[in-house]
Amino acid sequence: MSDTLRAPNSGVLKARPPSQASLQALWNGVWKHGLLASAALAATAGITIGLPDVVPWGSAGLFAALTGTAALVFLALAFAVHRLGGLGRTLLYYGPWFAAIGVWLALWELSTAKTGWLPKPFFSPPHGLLHVYVTESQRLLICIAYSLRLWSAGFFCGIAVGYGLGIALGWSKRFSYWGMPILKLIGPVPATAWIPCTFYFFPNTFDASVFIVALASGIPVAILTASGVASVNRAYYDVSRIFGAKSWYLIRNIAIPASLPHVFVGLFMGLYYSFAVLVVAEMLGAKYGLGWYIQFQTAYSGYANVYATLLIMSVICAGIVKLLFVLRDRLLTWQKGFI
Repeated sequence: MSDTLRAPNSGVLKARPPSQASLQALWNGVWKHGLLASAALAATAGITIGLPDVVPWGSAGLFAALTGTAALVFLALAFAVHRLGGLGRTLLYYGPWFAAIGVWLALWELSTAKTGWLPKPFFSPPHGLLHVYVTESQRLLICIAYSLRLWSAGFFCGIAVGYGLGIALGWSKRFSYWGMPILKLIGPVPATAWIPCTFYFFPNTFDASVFIVALASGIPVAILTASGVASVNRAYYDVSRIFGAKSWYLIRNIAIPASLPHVFVGLFMGLYYSFAVLVVAEMLGAKYGLGWYIQFQTAYSGYANVYATLLIMSVICAGIVKLLFVLRDRLLTWQKGFI
């Protein structure tokens, strides 16, 4: 039916009021979580710029501008998200998270900077963390570079040794007889408990820190790799031996591929453990690094700086975990639907 009608005794066409069904269809096409996120972020911007701070933190105007801009972006996406293809589907999936983050930022800002319910210096508002990134960006970038250097050296050394050790433990019964009890004895001991020994055996604090990180990441990889190799169906080995396969062929083409799911579980565990001990490892006389920065700021009650640094570490760790997931999915494509 046409949306226009002709007025009585007149040739003028007037617009027909939109029907309730058309309004309902229009509303159904709107991304509700996007609207909620937009409203929450707009409220955050209004709270930040409209209410005075109990204690000045800095960068309030910048934070309000950022959250206000994000509110406008989500408002536009609320009406266009269904036309964005794959990106739109991703936004729809994470919609509740966007809305929850907006509400959380508003409550966080209100309970810290505006009312003082969570007082300074123990708690920081969001724009307090932003102020840390603005004023301390150069030092934080240096600390990130130092921490990544230490972590990568320790993590990759640890998983390389742990992977080789795990294959040996899972393949050789004789080696497992002597090695597995020792590994089970060392495994439950926190890596940081070996700090006194590292001062004696290593010539400098950097090597000692690398050892602590390597120990934390290597033990889970060794245990899970050994479990994966030992759990391979022995029938695969028997069939291969019938066709003349040697031990190295069995290890390279059967044991290692079949144990990869266990290996990746160990990698994920080792990654989290290595980040957990990174802060302590950088306390061993380091001059830069995220762990050193946390200790330095804690001594001067710079808790906003501490929280900002912890957020950086969380983002870095989450990014590396995502890369591991991508690597795992590509390497284990042949096992898709089997595991």
